[in-house]
Amino acid sequence: MTKTLSIHLAPDLAFDDMHIRRVAAEECGVRSQNVSGYTILKRSIDARSRHAVYILQLIVYIDEQVPETPRFDPELKDVSASPHVVIIGAGPAGLFAALKLISQGVKPIIIERGKDVRSRRRDLAAINKSGVVNPESNYCFGEGGAGTYSDGKLYTRSTKRGDVTRILQLFHHFGADENILFDAHPHIGTNKLPNIISAMSQQIVAAGGEIHFETKLTDIKLDRDQITGIITSNGDSISCNSVILATGHSARDIFELLHNKGILIESKPFALGVRIEHPQSLIDNIRYRSETRHPNLPPASYSLVSQENGKGVFSFCMCPGGIIAPAATAAGEIVVNGWSPSKRNNPYANSGTVVTVDEHDFAAYNFTGQLAAMHYQQMVEQKSFAAGGGHLVAPGQRMTDFVKGTLSTTLPDCSYIPGVRSCLLQDVLPSVVHDALKKAVVTFGKKMKGYYTEESLLVATESRTSSPVRIPRDKATLQHIQIKGLYPCAEGAGYAGGIVSAAIDGERCADKAGQFIRHQ
Repeated sequence: MTKTLSIHLAPDLAFDDMHIRRVAAEECGVRSQNVSGYTILKRSIDARSRHAVYILQLIVYIDEQVPETPRFDPELKDVSASPHVVIIGAGPAGLFAALKLISQGVKPIIIERGKDVRSRRRDLAAINKSGVVNPESNYCFGEGGAGTYSDGKLYTRSTKRGDVTRILQLFHHFGADENILFDAHPHIGTNKLPNIISAMSQQIVAAGGEIHFETKLTDIKLDRDQITGIITSNGDSISCNSVILATGHSARDIFELLHNKGILIESKPFALGVRIEHPQSLIDNIRYRSETRHPNLPPASYSLVSQENGKGVFSFCMCPGGIIAPAATAAGEIVVNGWSPSKRNNPYANSGTVVTVDEHDFAAYNFTGQLAAMHYQQMVEQKSFAAGGGHLVAPGQRMTDFVKGTLSTTLPDCSYIPGVRSCLLQDVLPSVVHDALKKAVVTFGKKMKGYYTEESLLVATESRTSSPVRIPRDKATLQHIQIKGLYPCAEGAGYAGGIVSAAIDGERCADKAGQFIRHQ
């Protein structure tokens, strides 16, 4: 007999197998010795009451053997001699699209402008140490995309778009910890994700697929409304009738290429603001209502949202025990992002805190047309660079000084390695963003007592929350609404937001692209 149930456990007992069995037996009305075992379906934390508790959803096996967990098999075939689909970008969308194509007997050819994960490390070191940005190899571009070196959060709300479980199983298959299969907010960690990404790439190549690093898409060949091939920065011309465009949200040259070729793209609203950093111990104290965090509880996180001046303001990509990272993709701009190692054991907590901006805000700076949002985004990033004074030093301000409109005479310690310079952020951020943020941090301080503090630092600019462009596609075929064989995919096309949702969209586009070439 089996029973599915939910149990609440104190942190000190949440990982005690015998205690879990005893509680499960009581809930099922049987003796402990009758409980053969259990499977965890989901594990989450409820910190709303005075004492945080774990909530475990279990399948309990009573007087019967616990079945072995079936080995997940991605069913990868030899596709070396099969028809091919070209994939532009080796981020999560591109890699998962490639794995899906292989399972269907189709050969993927991945074109990636950046370097492999190991080679990328040297370029990231140069960014942090000397403020030098390689425009082709950085925190956004390279094997695994932006997610590889920015955390590996796997939480998503995109459950209706595809099979989230399959995506998590694939990550586990390639080396992620088993707990991602049942934790409510699964997380891999920047220290572990590169090896997992490498394992995926190696499997793609072993199955007969191709990955071309340090190779950039420079042109798309068309015969009226049909893709016929691509041209790369190496001068290669690759014939194909199906291209999955999975370039990520920062490939501005791709947006310009499409625009210049008359391929329809659309400017879209996005969110822009700052990274806000607190001492992790402070966030722990606020969330867990305790001076010391129990060792079985993870570093605390938060999620905040408000409406200010008619604008949505929200926290984004919260990184407990994390680091603020320089995520610019070109010289002369400041972009900040956040990441955490798997143990989340750094002394700081940071979160993007951003304001939704739209065409009215873009037009206020005389930005109109299909690239209006991109140019607005670029403008703010360049102003941030100028305020920082160069070498990727970022402009920053204590939270209380930000609200008062006064220059911070000192700044708290910060995880951002290139350094932070005291600035008035009102001189960097558009007034609509600055004014909404100014009210929001006070509102958040009322919702979360202790959040509004001089110990907190605001660092500009968090501007790559999503793509500033949408590439319109047909809902049924997922092809571009004008161009047959072109599959705009995931974050860069405006259809995903995060690793898992991008992977799901990659698989969906691969399904359609595979069908398309098989019927040609």
